[in-house]
Amino acid sequence: MISEQVFNYLLYAWMGMAVVVFFILKKVVVPYGRHTSDSWGLKINNRVGWVIMEIPVLIVFSWFFFSGNVTKSAPVYVFYFLFAFHYINRIFIFPVKIKSKSKQMPVVIVLFAICFNLINGFFNGFWLGSLTHIYDHSWFYDPRFVTGFLLFIVGMYLNITSDNKLIRLRKGGKSGYYIPHGGLFNYVSSPNLLGEIIEWTGWAILCWNMPAASFALWTMANLIPRAQNHHEWYIDKFSDYPANRKAIFPKIL
Repeated sequence: MISEQVFNYLLYAWMGMAVVVFFILKKVVVPYGRHTSDSWGLKINNRVGWVIMEIPVLIVFSWFFFSGNVTKSAPVYVFYFLFAFHYINRIFIFPVKIKSKSKQMPVVIVLFAICFNLINGFFNGFWLGSLTHIYDHSWFYDPRFVTGFLLFIVGMYLNITSDNKLIRLRKGGKSGYYIPHGGLFNYVSSPNLLGEIIEWTGWAILCWNMPAASFALWTMANLIPRAQNHHEWYIDKFSDYPANRKAIFPKIL
């Protein structure tokens, strides 16, 4: 479809855009979840929005991964499985767990997310399907694979368990927002977002390629400002919010 040189130029531009977006998000609060606003136009059901905006990445990633003519080794299938496992949870499980059935998100946010997911799915799927070098079975014993795999599992566990803890705050039909406690919530306001950063950093390490690194970079560019927004929101809303908590990195930020 495109040469590796052109692919790399596009990828570097995409990574540069992540840096720009990071500084934009330091100034702009994205209006979904607890930050929902009517000023961003038409809105749709939160659950429906999650499915619509997340499913394109799995489809595009899978298409380019399996349609590419590069021989797929066992480690590469592990890369695919971990990526797919995350998004199967985000598409089919997480939206069902959300307690607030009436919550909505702006359509424009869904469209932005679709654009990101299409591009991210292309870069990672096309690289693994058409451009990547062969990862032989010795990659399973490489320190990068072992370290990255462990980080991915730890990050996904932290992401899912922290999301579940937030969801359980509304158990019994309760609505509104509450201060979460326990686990890493005692140290940071958004351990679920920290978990996702750890997860994709781990995936980038175990894959050890630039498209995977771009995904980790974009995850940080998006979620670090988001966590800071959450932290400031908690402080504004709750006068008794624990003063020792940081936004996303314990004792740092």
